[in-house]
Amino acid sequence: MKKFAAILLILLCLTGMMTACAQTSTATATKDETSADKTEIIIFAAASMTETLEQLAVSYQSSHPDIKLTYNFDSSGTLKTQIEEGADCDLFISAAQKQMNGLQDGGYINTDTRLDLLENKVALCVAANSKSGIKSYKDMRDHLEKGDILMAIGNEDVPVGQYTQKILAYYDLDETKLAKSGLLTYGSNVKEVTSQIAEGTVDCGIIYQTDAFSANLAVSDTATEDMCGQVIYPAAVLAASHHTAQAKAFLEYLQTAQASEVFEAVGFTPLSVK
Repeated sequence: MKKFAAILLILLCLTGMMTACAQTSTATATKDETSADKTEIIIFAAASMTETLEQLAVSYQSSHPDIKLTYNFDSSGTLKTQIEEGADCDLFISAAQKQMNGLQDGGYINTDTRLDLLENKVALCVAANSKSGIKSYKDMRDHLEKGDILMAIGNEDVPVGQYTQKILAYYDLDETKLAKSGLLTYGSNVKEVTSQIAEGTVDCGIIYQTDAFSANLAVSDTATEDMCGQVIYPAAVLAASHHTAQAKAFLEYLQTAQASEVFEAVGFTPLSVK
């Protein structure tokens, strides 16, 4: 009798284990099927859009459960190079026209979808621990001429760096001379420049107004159009996109009043509201 009970117990345990395994397999299969059912849209976007696009992804995906948004944030120049080298991308949003123009000239974008999405401002921000007393671009110029500050700017292949070069030229400042004098440090994208200001490793830096907002940095001054031109963010669906219709749909969403409110909250000016 004891032997029979032991055998019965073993059989019951085995049955339970097999049932659990079957349930686990079913759950895994369901999860995989759910993931497989989603269409992945890959968006390459300027680093200065990180916070806003991540926020918008939450609301968009909640109302479009069949869509998965995957972002690649970096400098527009780096993203342009990646696209030219064959990286998978459905939608590109640049922080300047130059990079988008280059891709258009190379036949990489669907020109019918290209539009000017947003406008930003180039901002001068001073580190909280700086004793420079800088309150404007003119103050920045005076201190650079004196050689008594350290300023962070973007590399020349980064849009914010290109805008900065125009500002330096506007004030007749020689970037090469300033760099050789040890007055400049560089960042490979606007987030790196922002970090240097926030961490207080420099006296000041030139970034976008939106990045200043995201990093809780006070803006001392913003550049006028005469100083560096307009800061326009163009967007376009890629010619090689595998999901053109879905990429167009998300680009349409970025032009809605709902998306515009998110952009405006951090300092962007929407240019294509529908």
